[in-house]
Amino acid sequence: MNKTSFVYTTYIATTPEKLWQALTNSEFTKQYFFGREIFSDWQVGSSFKLMDKDKVDHHGEVLVCEPYRLLTVTWSISDVEGERFSKVSYELSPLNSTVKLTLRHEDLLEKDIRKDEGKMEGFNNGWPVILSNLKSLLETGNILPAF
Repeated sequence: MNKTSFVYTTYIATTPEKLWQALTNSEFTKQYFFGREIFSDWQVGSSFKLMDKDKVDHHGEVLVCEPYRLLTVTWSISDVEGERFSKVSYELSPLNSTVKLTLRHEDLLEKDIRKDEGKMEGFNNGWPVILSNLKSLLETGNILPAF
């Protein structure tokens, strides 16, 4: 099977420290990641879990953790064929009073990024909304209105 990747870049008026906290702290993720909380000690080799209430939504292992600069994890994907892992990287680059955030979701299959019948499915549809919520939260204190 051919593997593909999804890359999304946004610029956020914040500091690398605040953005890092928003990416790694469950109190922040709960606000912009549709109620999901992230848990890890963020040490290389440690596990992480993205929880939706009492259910593990995604899980994986911390591959790279360079605070305020780069975070890379394996990311579980479950489908009818079972569970497999992709890789998600968040790269932070300070630019004056903003931070360039580049998200790379790699080792995806074509079916992972498809949009199905106009529904909010596929990583190419979910990540932009999540990161837009993150940007809005850090810049205004509010997430985007529900749509």
